Amino acid sequence: MSHFSTRLTTWQREHGRHHLPWQVADGYRVWLSEIMLQQTQVTTVLDYYPRFLERFPTLADLAAAPLDDVLALWSGLGYYTRARNLHACAQAVVRDFGGQFPPDPALITTLPGIGRSTAAAIAAFSYGTRAAILDGNVKRVLTRWAGIEGFPGVKAIENQLWTLAEALLPEPNSDKDIATTAIKAHTQGLMDLGATICTPKNPTCLTCPLSSDCQARMSGRQAELPTKKPKKTIPEKSTVMVLLRNTQGEILLERRPPTGIWGGLWSLPEVSTTLSAAEIMDQRFGLAIELEPALPEFIHVFTHYRLTITPQPAYLIGSSALREDQTAWFSTSAALAAGIPTPLRKIIHSI
Repeated sequence: MSHFSTRLTTWQREHGRHHLPWQVADGYRVWLSEIMLQQTQVTTVLDYYPRFLERFPTLADLAAAPLDDVLALWSGLGYYTRARNLHACAQAVVRDFGGQFPPDPALITTLPGIGRSTAAAIAAFSYGTRAAILDGNVKRVLTRWAGIEGFPGVKAIENQLWTLAEALLPEPNSDKDIATTAIKAHTQGLMDLGATICTPKNPTCLTCPLSSDCQARMSGRQAELPTKKPKKTIPEKSTVMVLLRNTQGEILLERRPPTGIWGGLWSLPEVSTTLSAAEIMDQRFGLAIELEPALPEFIHVFTHYRLTITPQPAYLIGSSALREDQTAWFSTSAALAAGIPTPLRKIIHSI
């Protein structure tokens, strides 16, 4: 164990990733990348990240922006709770910490949307704080290297991994510069190793700096570790989305509740069946509509269920006056520029 970090940091300095745009000692940029990279591939984040910084160059700019602007830029990244927490966290950092993340990971975890591993990454990269991370890539590296069996999502296994991650940190050093450099290289090395060498499938063990004592490699269990999550039947749900247009060709959208799927985004009104669509639109919005033939249904897959969506076009009869604050008419271009869920983009593009 005493040689783990030395081998890792030596490898990272020579073979790791050094040109990612968020690899700077700036808490705002590190935090932004960490949140975006949750549940999202690096290649996708490389597209969204610069656009976010162009619109919100500083944490204060993000905190001062309307939530709608944040959701609109986030549209397509998914897991929209991250965007709402991002906005709330920026405001909390401005309010409680003078616009700068504190160096203590324990304080960082008190902020919205930030867990233990993300807090450690922010503190390590921004201040050189000696703190362990444990994201998905790191869990894979450690379970293989130490031969830890059991699904890492189980609390007992996760606690075992946290203990190991902390034990493998670089030794403390009285020279602050040396200590800071070591913790940054160690933290980045774990991320890089999991992303480029110790991959979920077909890991390139021959080039791994930890291969000499990796338990998974020595026992030929690379494909078995980490232990996979027990499979569950994915629930099936269905909905009808009413694509209502007025005489100007504008689309009716309503803002979804702040929590739950697509929380806070603009979306099409939903009904249970096409047969009740006209009646429900009259009851809920006071709008008289005429239904058109339904568009082909399609499936959108969430983490916990599959949703079958039937787009139901309709046109307005009579007044377009709205009686609810959380509804509005959008031109097609304005709808596409707003914070809307990915399935709605597909529906709009289809027409």
